[in-house]
Amino acid sequence: MQHRQKRKYCMSQQCVDPIVGKILAGWRYDISSLAPEMRGDYENHFSSCEHCRRRQRLHRAIDVGLIILASLSGGMFLLAFGVIRHFGPRHAFWLEIAALAGFALSALIWLVVAVATPAPVTVLDAAREGARLVHDHLPPEIRERLPEELREKITGT
Repeated sequence: MQHRQKRKYCMSQQCVDPIVGKILAGWRYDISSLAPEMRGDYENHFSSCEHCRRRQRLHRAIDVGLIILASLSGGMFLLAFGVIRHFGPRHAFWLEIAALAGFALSALIWLVVAVATPAPVTVLDAAREGARLVHDHLPPEIRERLPEELREKITGT
């Protein structure tokens, strides 16, 4: 009996609308590709459902983490290729081929993650938010010197 009461008070562990929650889970909590008129109900669901908001943040963190990991991996393979070229060990050709194959695989993984997930949109939104914060903290005389179209992009108005 106490377990049921505890669950009732902790709504963040369950979705407030399981049907919409299952739809969003099937889309990996990505509504960025939906038309704006279709997005309204899902945005309302995110605003009222802590469970789905938390899951969306987790999925976006995984997507951005995969992009970062693939980028670092590609960089390490390029560094390995450069080191092999510089020192010229005994089996340099095969080591160079292995390093280039590792770079190609990392680039392919990066491309797949960038195309299949909304990670680039998430990073772009974070960059816009950061630019908006910087813009808001600029002195008024510097803010006025920015071109009008740039100010519109930053502030969203």
